[in-house]
Amino acid sequence: MKAANVTVRFLSYFCVMRLLTPLFIVCLLLSAGSYAQNAGQGGDVWSLERCVRYAVDHNISIKQDSLNARLARYTVQQSQLSQLPAISATGSYGRSFGRSINPTTNQFVDASYDFLSASGNGSLLLFGWLQVRNTIAKNKYALDASMADLDQLKDDVSLNVANGFLNALLQEEQINISKNQVALSAAQLDQTRKFAESGRLPELNVAQLESQLATDSSNLINAIANYNSAILDLKTLLNIDFNVPFTLQIPDMEVGEQVMVSHTQPEEIYQKAHEHFGAIKGAELRVKSGEKGLAAAKGNLYPQLSLGYQVGTNFASNYLNEKYTANGLQVIGVDTSGGTTHNILGPNYTTTTSPIPFGTQFNNNLRQSVYLNVNVPIFNSWLAQYAVREAKINLATQELNEYNAELTLKQNVYKAHNNAMNSIQKYYAAKRADDAAARALDFAKKRYDLGLTSTVDLLVTQNSEFAAAANLVSAKYDLIFKLKVIDYYLGKELKL
Repeated sequence: MKAANVTVRFLSYFCVMRLLTPLFIVCLLLSAGSYAQNAGQGGDVWSLERCVRYAVDHNISIKQDSLNARLARYTVQQSQLSQLPAISATGSYGRSFGRSINPTTNQFVDASYDFLSASGNGSLLLFGWLQVRNTIAKNKYALDASMADLDQLKDDVSLNVANGFLNALLQEEQINISKNQVALSAAQLDQTRKFAESGRLPELNVAQLESQLATDSSNLINAIANYNSAILDLKTLLNIDFNVPFTLQIPDMEVGEQVMVSHTQPEEIYQKAHEHFGAIKGAELRVKSGEKGLAAAKGNLYPQLSLGYQVGTNFASNYLNEKYTANGLQVIGVDTSGGTTHNILGPNYTTTTSPIPFGTQFNNNLRQSVYLNVNVPIFNSWLAQYAVREAKINLATQELNEYNAELTLKQNVYKAHNNAMNSIQKYYAAKRADDAAARALDFAKKRYDLGLTSTVDLLVTQNSEFAAAANLVSAKYDLIFKLKVIDYYLGKELKL
């Protein structure tokens, strides 16, 4: 009874699988075939060169570094403008109450009045031990270093884009390989079913091929997921909206032509990279900037000579203009000498006052002075001395950074050259393995059609060929990227 139930369940499962498998295959192949159509809506095709240009213009890290370079440029402009005279003006207006000194007459007055004063100052550094010039040179070197860093970042982003682009191409080829594998397994399943129905093969062979088809379908789904993930990563590098249609332009890549770069020696690659690499240029420029910064800091230890100019004037509302008018004579005293009395007469004046106009006071009270000023630093809490010590440490740090940048570049170049050599060997080994696996699969299929080999042996050979094809594609794109890294160090444009 139990055996009968098991047989019924197996037959039911087998019938259901026979009905659902063709529909599943059709849906899976349609979905795999539509991924590129969905990505390429509108016919927007992206080549590697276009991706690199777009990334350089829109990448967030590059935009941030561009802002840093702009700040460095403003710093240079500000240090250049510091050579101009420093000019300032002040003014004040108020009302005085009680006893105070009139600012226009310098006399004590006991009254309320309005007052206004204005003054201006100007100074020009005549000699400061080249402190300003050294500061300008320091900031210029810092600006050039920032521009070199920006160029280096653009090259790094371009290399990352090339890596992402090649990874997406790799995943696209993996989809094509998986699609072919699914189609091959489906065709073999259909053929095996016919053989089973005619009695040439047992039903076990059909179940084995159905299992293989399910495995191949799972590989296809994973390949599609990997491709979509690679496209999202590439769009992130480009800073482009994820909903924008995106189709990769598949280049005609011949590995044999690109392998010629392997004949270049690593020391030669390093020398060329040292000439144009932004990281090296930036490190060298920062050493020069540190030297000028040290010279500018030492200038603060010595006296400075400057030329000064001052101008000022003031106004007071109680500054009056007095006018005297003669009105004849008047008795101003009595003379009683000589026994007689005589009146002493004097002129009689009438005094009238009027406020002096605002403009007149400003012109009359105008004062100017020109002077030479010598500033001798005696004690300023050791600020200048510690600024010199800090500048020395900064210079030593930049020199170490320069040495480290050169050492890192040499290590990376030699490592990249070694990786390229290894990738060449892996590629040719994978190509030989793929050729051998393809021939083995061809022989196995012919033997299977004649009934000379089992389904298990066919599936083993088929899986070996699938793995060899996938390894060849992976080795191919790995080699192309490793060779692009060499082009990156040689300063060549990254294109396919």
